[in-house]
Amino acid sequence: MAKRHTRNSFRTIDDVLNKEAEFINLRESLKNYNIVDEFEKIFPELKPIAQAVKVEKQILFLRVENSVWKSELNLRKNLIAEKINKQFNGQVIKTIKFL
Repeated sequence: MAKRHTRNSFRTIDDVLNKEAEFINLRESLKNYNIVDEFEKIFPELKPIAQAVKVEKQILFLRVENSVWKSELNLRKNLIAEKINKQFNGQVIKTIKFL
């Protein structure tokens, strides 16, 4: 006989995605996407200068308009990483590379 499901026996998609071990890679990919997507909101002043491209292995890749800005942002990369980590409540970015 088939098991009868009650309303309380079902789990939400959010609950399954956030708690099941099989979805750890998906959670990591979503977090990386969120970092890239939120970069302009965290740093609106950098919008005309730098664009977040991707995150791999806790490294944020930024495309920068020119070498002068690249040099300036390189001096501030620790502050940028700290602000992103604070926004996401944990160490999601270890370093930044400029393209």
